[in-house]
Amino acid sequence: MRRGATLAMIIAAVGMLGATGVVWLNRDDVDGAPAPAAPTADVVARGEYLVRAGSCFGCHTEPGGAAYAGGRAIETPFGIVHAPNLTPDPTGLAAWSSDDFWRALHNGRGRGGRLLYPAFPYPNYTRLARADSDAMFAYLKGLAPVAKSNRPHALRFPFDQQAALAVWRALFFRPGRFDTDTARSPQWNRGAYLVETLGHCNACHSRRNVLGATAGPLDLAGGLIPIQNWYAPSLYDNREAGVGDWPASEVVALLKDGVSARGSVQGPMAEVVARSTQHLSDDDLRAMASYLGALPGPADKGPSAPDRATDAAPNARGAKLYETHCAACHGDNGEGVAGAYPALAGNRAVALTPPANLVHIVLRGGFLPTTTGNPRPFGMPPFATVLSDQDVSDVLSFVRASWGHRAAAVSPLEVSRYRGAAPR
Repeated sequence: MRRGATLAMIIAAVGMLGATGVVWLNRDDVDGAPAPAAPTADVVARGEYLVRAGSCFGCHTEPGGAAYAGGRAIETPFGIVHAPNLTPDPTGLAAWSSDDFWRALHNGRGRGGRLLYPAFPYPNYTRLARADSDAMFAYLKGLAPVAKSNRPHALRFPFDQQAALAVWRALFFRPGRFDTDTARSPQWNRGAYLVETLGHCNACHSRRNVLGATAGPLDLAGGLIPIQNWYAPSLYDNREAGVGDWPASEVVALLKDGVSARGSVQGPMAEVVARSTQHLSDDDLRAMASYLGALPGPADKGPSAPDRATDAAPNARGAKLYETHCAACHGDNGEGVAGAYPALAGNRAVALTPPANLVHIVLRGGFLPTTTGNPRPFGMPPFATVLSDQDVSDVLSFVRASWGHRAAAVSPLEVSRYRGAAPR
């Protein structure tokens, strides 16, 4: 028995090494279509639009730094990855060709063949059309060059080894392409392309395994964003962030303005709206609404969302804290003020489990993005220096058990844990 188990382990190890070798050596990943020798102004403009749609600014721009010059530290459970310079400087993309750029997006390889870390969402970008990749490259090559050397990653062993990354790719990555679903409308297919591929929405709205891999670009079941500890709610579940029961106009308003009659965006999603989706055309936003509105519910895709029903009851101390710190804006009965302060009564964000987002907003403030449609958004001040962990626990437990909510109480321990996880 023991000898058989050992033999099986050896066979498995040899198989894994073989698969890793295939991944390492396979460089036949360049699409045959060459880029135009001199991209037209229309191609460059389209590239700018696609770069915005892909949220490239968010990772490739350091706070306070030049746009797309890289340097931003992206924390992962395995260490820190530093985003590279995308400007046409010798420290950036000056020596890159359109084939090099396509290889990075489609196959996750840098110039020269080095394997890239999937903090760069090539598991989604692999399905980009070659013409879109070329347009994005044409736009980036036309930026003003910024001399800023790329900072080395700071990953723990063995995650800093190319061999370990090759094993990860053998397990979790295959180059792919976006195939149109002929049973669906052109609008739905455009929305699928934007959400699954270019927008890489599942990079946040997905569960990840212990090695940081998602279940694929179609998995939008929600999950805790590593390190930041914001919860990206399920896009399948209408009790979380699903929009199956929303009119398309409200989905468009949320993605364009950051606020709609049905809800508003906070935290990492506020940056996505500010830097990306507010700049998309109404046609593309309607396409995304079409796709998101047609997603299957939790009973059809993945496990059901956790049952939020509890025996929680409002507590007197939490009620007093709410009256002192919250009622002036959110109302005595959680009704809020239309166009200014969100209602808490009937607000599905209040009942999310885990309660990470509520804790972050109370401690660090809640701020909508500044958009064309909402140029002077109201914000909520931070209470980190005003309320203790017990205070936050009590007031949030009160809110989550009031006005029809029946969500679980928030413990002081949870508040302490999220207080120590400073979101970026």
